[in-house]
Amino acid sequence: MRPARIVAFSGNVRRPSRTRVLVEAVAAELGRRRPIDLKLYDLAEVGTGLGATSRQALPLPIGHMIEAMEGADGLIVGSPVYNGSYSGLFKHVIDFLDPAAIAGKPVVLTATGGGPRHALMVEHQLRPLFGFFTAHVAPTAVYAGEAEIEDGAVSDPRVAERVAAAAAELGHLLDVAEAARRAGSGRAAAGL
Repeated sequence: MRPARIVAFSGNVRRPSRTRVLVEAVAAELGRRRPIDLKLYDLAEVGTGLGATSRQALPLPIGHMIEAMEGADGLIVGSPVYNGSYSGLFKHVIDFLDPAAIAGKPVVLTATGGGPRHALMVEHQLRPLFGFFTAHVAPTAVYAGEAEIEDGAVSDPRVAERVAAAAAELGHLLDVAEAARRAGSGRAAAGL
């Protein structure tokens, strides 16, 4: 079995980034559980030129990132919370995704914010966004405030538990998606 192709996308625009730390933590935990081929992107790297209004006008690094997200077996996405929602640039990237390429794709949602009052953004903003795409979103989302990430690592044990749970769920969703692909390929080969 080939390693699962995972794209981790962090909607941060500067470094250091707690959002990137959280996305990387989920990816690292998934990598401890199974072989993965990880591509990690963030807006701090590819954000220049993101003001394009059509996919054809995107700079190559962003176009490659969009293609990688669409071709991945699973996604780990994260956004910092701005005024109770995901960042505008994060959403701008998501707007370029082909809904058909994201349908049924396993996804873990993460976010970082200034404190507990931002925690529900994942459920009220990110989950419906990926619900629109009919992605298979892991039940456990991961949110971390300023006090839960220190020195470039998740420092809060409850957040670490959620990271582990989300990674485990993503692993299960990847297995289900792979089984569905195999079953579909088998039916197609049999002419059904």
